[in-house]
Amino acid sequence: MLAKTFLLRHLFVPRCFSSVTSKTLKVGDILRETRVFSSEDVKAYAEVSHDWNPLHFDSESARKAGFENPLVHGMLVSSMFPRIISAHFPRAVYVSQTLHFRSPVYIGDEILGLVQATALRETKNKYIVKFSTKCFKNHNELVVLDGEATAILPNLEMLQPNPSE
Repeated sequence: MLAKTFLLRHLFVPRCFSSVTSKTLKVGDILRETRVFSSEDVKAYAEVSHDWNPLHFDSESARKAGFENPLVHGMLVSSMFPRIISAHFPRAVYVSQTLHFRSPVYIGDEILGLVQATALRETKNKYIVKFSTKCFKNHNELVVLDGEATAILPNLEMLQPNPSE
């Protein structure tokens, strides 16, 4: 377990600029954010999405389906990725996202979202950037969600997100 945590923290996260005021994005750079989803978040997401699946609200339904507690919507968890990108690159346009749901997320779990630049291409004074996307819970030990995203960025200068956002 200790080796797994060491590898995740030291091999997967070579450069993280979540606390730097401004840097130019390069392949390998990682942006991160943590979040704890609340029951209010789940309810608000259900209001907007109309996804009232009992697995998200009813403990008995969740247990009968093999889960410990009601689940946070997977798409709500995945919303961390565009948030992370747009916080560092205002006016970014999210183009695509693939997702693989690996493990359940429950209300109150602390989730770490990581977005790593894997490819950059300049086109017409903008940049098309591919990102590896991953969410972990339990302090980097368990992958709950992973995939790949593509975004069009107006430039490669990373901004420090406002902590109050």
